[in-house]
Amino acid sequence: MLKRLLIVLSILALGLLLYSVFVENIFSPRLSPKDSAEIALNDLNLKVEYNRPSKRERDIFGALVPFDKVWRTGANEATTFKTNKDLTINGMPLKKGKYTIWTVPMKDSWKVMFNSRQYEWGVDEKMEPMWDPNYDVIEIEVPTKEIDETVEEFTIAFDNTTGNLKLTMAWDSTKIEVPIEEQSSEKP
Repeated sequence: MLKRLLIVLSILALGLLLYSVFVENIFSPRLSPKDSAEIALNDLNLKVEYNRPSKRERDIFGALVPFDKVWRTGANEATTFKTNKDLTINGMPLKKGKYTIWTVPMKDSWKVMFNSRQYEWGVDEKMEPMWDPNYDVIEIEVPTKEIDETVEEFTIAFDNTTGNLKLTMAWDSTKIEVPIEEQSSEKP
């Protein structure tokens, strides 16, 4: 009896392995790989975790990513932003903590929302963003910039080359910059 049970379990295990490899393709690389951007300036630590969809000869903004609709800002899981200090984002206060980032790409500018709710995924089963505006802590609008080179994979980075810290997002030939400052701890 034990021998038959072991044979049945072995066949089931082999079947699950073959299904995982050939049907679910678990060993193939993700089409939109996970990535992160981090910066440490003195005692300020910022980190963004996101997924990087590729252009793959597609029209991006205004097509794949529609204008004037909330976008999960990447692919797969919701994009997260973490800060260990209180910040000022484009003039608006943001308390230290972890947030999700949602955007509304428009032709000449983007709305960028920092949302206090943590979402396991970026869209629901109808492919609609899981974003709940009731949890938006701040919403800002920043202009888009046309860039000369094509960015194949959606990229989020921190730029402090001029001493003015910015969170940048670029894909295809579009780039945005979100100004970030650490809030002063000095009291008047």
